[in-house]
Amino acid sequence: MFCYQCEQTMRTDAGGGCASDKGVCGKDEVTADLQDLLIYQLEGIGQYSTRLHALGEADAAADSFTLYALFTTLTNVNFNRQRFVDLIAEAARTRDRVRDAYLAAAPGAEKLGGPAAFQPFQTLVELQPQTKIASLAAGAATFGEDVAGLRALVLYGLKGVAAYAHHAEVLGRTRPEVAAGVAHALDFLASEPSDINALLEEALALGKLNFGVMEMLDAANTGSFGTPEPTNVRTTPIAGKAILVSGHDLRDLHGVLEATKGTGINVYTHGELLPAHSYPKLKAYPHLAGNYGSAWQNQQLEFAAFPGPIVMTSNCLIEPQPAYRNRIFTAGPVGWPGVRHIGDGNFAMVAQAAKALPGFAETAPEKTILIGFGRDTVLGVADTVVGAVKSGVVKHFFLIGGCDGAAPGRNYYTDFAEKAPQDTILMTLGCGKFRFNMQDHGTIGGLPRLLDIGQCNDSYSAIRIALALSDAFQCGVNDLPLTLVVSWFEQKAVAVLLTLLALGVRNVRLGPTLPAFLTPAVLNVLVDKFGIQPITTAEADIEAALTRAA
Repeated sequence: MFCYQCEQTMRTDAGGGCASDKGVCGKDEVTADLQDLLIYQLEGIGQYSTRLHALGEADAAADSFTLYALFTTLTNVNFNRQRFVDLIAEAARTRDRVRDAYLAAAPGAEKLGGPAAFQPFQTLVELQPQTKIASLAAGAATFGEDVAGLRALVLYGLKGVAAYAHHAEVLGRTRPEVAAGVAHALDFLASEPSDINALLEEALALGKLNFGVMEMLDAANTGSFGTPEPTNVRTTPIAGKAILVSGHDLRDLHGVLEATKGTGINVYTHGELLPAHSYPKLKAYPHLAGNYGSAWQNQQLEFAAFPGPIVMTSNCLIEPQPAYRNRIFTAGPVGWPGVRHIGDGNFAMVAQAAKALPGFAETAPEKTILIGFGRDTVLGVADTVVGAVKSGVVKHFFLIGGCDGAAPGRNYYTDFAEKAPQDTILMTLGCGKFRFNMQDHGTIGGLPRLLDIGQCNDSYSAIRIALALSDAFQCGVNDLPLTLVVSWFEQKAVAVLLTLLALGVRNVRLGPTLPAFLTPAVLNVLVDKFGIQPITTAEADIEAALTRAA
């Protein structure tokens, strides 16, 4: 295998990338190669699908399958090799259906080559030799490291776009232009592009597309569950039977809450589902008891200590340990060999498991954290915020957002939050906030200094806040007293970064390490065009931000 799509990838003097029997994430070589082959097939679907879209004859089922299949290949999502054997077979059937629809809609058109003509075998043993056709390492040998890195930037950004679009789709929100944009990007990759400028343009086009996708997801979440509002969330357990729900998917959390209504079972969120407590229709369930634990990389210890079943709804799964393997369930795109999967949204089995497990023996002293500062809440007090800046009470805004992780260097974000001057406001989103959200950061101008905007899925809110502030101050976003300090980990973060670049946002601080798929030459292009900067030390980066703002 060869994989370098996430921040935790192996890094040596020879370069970055997991090139072994098993990646750092726990993905084995066979599964990794099958995922690459699935991506190759999705490019084939994209070749025909983008042409169907151009004719106004889109296949909605194929578009939906494409989003879901791309999502399964994200870091820490699905490790079940048999599931990828099945998806590869389904991709072939989908591609053939889309091909036939295109040829029927465009009489005389020729069948396409490349991924569009690929015919996979049926069994795992037969498929393994075929995976060579989709090898990332072979791509680097063919195109050179710089072009291969930019192709990876496009692919990984596309994976993030697909994940966000899938989250919106399961809540009933789709847009034709999103499906067409995803198909176009796959068709673009199938054409084996090698021009650096064309690759950069495609990456920025994906960033622009992702802005619309995040807007759609925001509308899906708020349309289904209400507008987030400031909420104190309990972080200590209550005596009684318990279920833990992790990941990002609000629909699955809602399904668990419905399945346990009136049963006496308490439901706790974990990781990126913490923001769910700020949605009125979710927090209206009295048995949504609180948040348990912290970010995804701590799950093996936290899940082992949790006295009930666990549901993993989206990315961030780590290899389940024996202490809880028989009481963890996967849902949606998630999978692990031997772990029970809920594919139909029926969580009755989880409720039954909770009744059979001990739950918490006693209630711990109550502790809470404050969340729920989405764009509507923040913009609702925009006059107060603007007035505080103009009067000099607030000197600067820092957005400390993004993913947490286990690799060294992430204490930087804790240090940054602690050392930011008291006359600054800290905004945060994503699971990186668990590095500092339990601390008391005080208040400023009648507002909490730490404003939790939500999940990484809520990046749209953060962008809208920045755009609204730029309107209020009648300046560009880059002229605001605002510094973005971003911790990246996986492909959703790549998509958000591309969105920021597409919107013209400059001087983003990125860490804790830069993507291994970006070569020094490509990084120099991004630095020159967009001012992307690697993090250094919290003290130095804070001083640089405040000096630049002055």
